[in-house]
Amino acid sequence: MAKKLVETERIRLGSGRRIPVLGLGTCAPLHGEEEIIESVKAAVRAGYRHIDCAAIYRNERAVGHALKELFVMGVVKREDLFITSKLWNTCHKPDLVLPSLKKTLDDLGLEYVDLYLIHWPMAYKEGGELNPLDENGKAISSDVDFIDTWQALEDCRDMGKTLDIGLSNFNSDQIQRVLDSARIPPVAIQLEVNCHNTNSKLIEFAKSKGLTVIAFAPLGTPSKNPKHTKLVDETVLKEIAANHGKTPAQVAIRFLIQQGLATVPKSVTPKRIEENTQVFDFKLSGEEVSKLSRLNKNYRGYDEKIAVDHQFYPFNAEF
Repeated sequence: MAKKLVETERIRLGSGRRIPVLGLGTCAPLHGEEEIIESVKAAVRAGYRHIDCAAIYRNERAVGHALKELFVMGVVKREDLFITSKLWNTCHKPDLVLPSLKKTLDDLGLEYVDLYLIHWPMAYKEGGELNPLDENGKAISSDVDFIDTWQALEDCRDMGKTLDIGLSNFNSDQIQRVLDSARIPPVAIQLEVNCHNTNSKLIEFAKSKGLTVIAFAPLGTPSKNPKHTKLVDETVLKEIAANHGKTPAQVAIRFLIQQGLATVPKSVTPKRIEENTQVFDFKLSGEEVSKLSRLNKNYRGYDEKIAVDHQFYPFNAEF
């Protein structure tokens, strides 16, 4: 039953296409190629139809290897999957966008992705390191405006290299700037959202503009602060999970899905990957949702602090 629901529960994008609400996040820097291959295969076999990738994860070739095997074995067809990837900060120059997407497609072994996002609004110095740093450990900026980058994404969509285009980690002012100039408006934005960072104002804004929100880091993020409680260790989350016969992780994912968000929990453990699909056979009460919302600390784990001085750093705005 869970597998069927995972395959069919989707959100309609502004373009009319539909995105599965549950996806596999593939940002797993500490894991090798074999683990990525096996995790993607395990996810698709468990019913996932949405795979979230990015050039900066440096593992798209491994994801592609898994996809090829799944296609050849007849486990799934390409058109049944929703594959997202993201343009990295060193490739914001308009003439670098298409080559970057082509490299992603080559690595994934695909003719198109379903959704291509600008990973961050900040552009970094082109042609060298993926995170070029100065002597103070700060990102070396490029002066490319993300509006020019967006126009290059529109061209990629015209060519059919991506079926839809969107944003990631943009604030409300930056979203509005794109909307004001866009020939093809973004259909989605990926944001860090979980019970410790509910991001409610930005979610409300994005939805009001017709963007579907995709939540990454749904299970929280690690902290160097010893007093920081891991999200899945929160007493409230554990109590609600026990009431439903579920795990804290399943409740954390359900919390997002009930808000009308898509979400992309990451894992390389087949058991957890399958567990994360079992979120469609229960519902949180209004009181439970309120309790989980009150866990909000506005705690952001992915803040790209190396770019805090960049003119387009997104987290200087209120939301």
